Amino acid sequence: MKALLSALGYALVNIFETLIRVLPVPCRTGLIKIGNPGKDAPVILTCNYHLTVERMKRALKGMNAYLLIANSRGINVWCAATGGHFTNHDVISVLKTSGIEGLVAHRYVILPQLAATGIESKPVFLKAGWRIVWGPVYAKDIPAFLNSRQGMPDPEVTSKNFSVPGFMRKGLEKSAVMRTVDFGIVQRTEMAVSWAFPFSLIAGLIMLFVWRSGVAFTVVLIWAVSFVIFLFFPLYARLAGDKKKAPGLSRYTVLFDFNRASLGLSAAFILLVAGYGLLTGNFSTDFMLHAGILTLIIVLLLNLDLMGSTPLYKSGLHEDRLLKITIDESRCKGAAFCEDVCPKHCYTIDRESHLASIPRSDDCVQCGACIVQCPFDALFFTSPSGMIIPPETIRRFKLNTLGKRLVDTAGKTAVS
Repeated sequence: MKALLSALGYALVNIFETLIRVLPVPCRTGLIKIGNPGKDAPVILTCNYHLTVERMKRALKGMNAYLLIANSRGINVWCAATGGHFTNHDVISVLKTSGIEGLVAHRYVILPQLAATGIESKPVFLKAGWRIVWGPVYAKDIPAFLNSRQGMPDPEVTSKNFSVPGFMRKGLEKSAVMRTVDFGIVQRTEMAVSWAFPFSLIAGLIMLFVWRSGVAFTVVLIWAVSFVIFLFFPLYARLAGDKKKAPGLSRYTVLFDFNRASLGLSAAFILLVAGYGLLTGNFSTDFMLHAGILTLIIVLLLNLDLMGSTPLYKSGLHEDRLLKITIDESRCKGAAFCEDVCPKHCYTIDRESHLASIPRSDDCVQCGACIVQCPFDALFFTSPSGMIIPPETIRRFKLNTLGKRLVDTAGKTAVS
């Protein structure tokens, strides 16, 4: 009975917080014990976005581990770290105030890989004495990530090997799948729900005053369009994504992710509306006028920066979409930090020549995680005009809501 109630509670949390996913939902920071952890148990840290914490607890069920919750202002890991809301200070703070230092015999903390865009390993070690290990992208992969070893390594042994790159990944190997973000059917469904719910709620209230008899029709239409747009997203994703990489785009092209496929879906919906009118006997000029205008508005709204709502493509509103990662081979040591934190599996490391390459650079989402984490400053952004945006700029200036780093294209001057 207890297990049933737990499963029901978890399901309700997922449903409710998916509906309001566009809003920050914070939970308490601090330490949570999973199972019966001892001094050699792994320490795993995440943000204080409530849904993330619940999914972490679910993924770690049956294990013995310490789960640290750091303040991210109730925002999910990737958005918070990229936007400067999940920082080195937040990690250091929870490590110092949670009491974890008195509970374990080691100083290794596993962080979600997507936090690598905003949290730096070196300051955390220098100020708190903890080494960061980058875990997998998704919570569901943590058991497999930890499965091959029994607890953390003996600190007496590992303290002599701090300088060995990747030492902590022995027994903590991440496959390419574990390192890579995707946008599968479950995630696309969640995004459809998180878009449809607020839109239908607002539109339904507006329709009470504008077209009262069309409230139900409006709500159903919004949910239907939202699900179709996201569920069929793989069919036209690349077309829309490639368009956004071209410089000199108009505001219309940047804001709305239209292409032949998405326009075809829009036309199909207008035909469905007409079919609905015929089948229900409501095929009148007045109905078709209202329904046609409403359908066009809904399609426009749901295609508003659609790419930016996915983990696969950069928002059209972000100027960073035009930047390219460049490798300074004279600085590169092939230590594989870039490969370890890249969410799109863009990098390949040549172990013999100790050099990194970017054979899948077209898949890059310009998150900057590789630049932030490279200890040799061998990576940087270049703009279409050839201007260099150095690592210190990427580390210092985070993206705001509109995708601005508060620096000019040369990466030299802060702007308001």
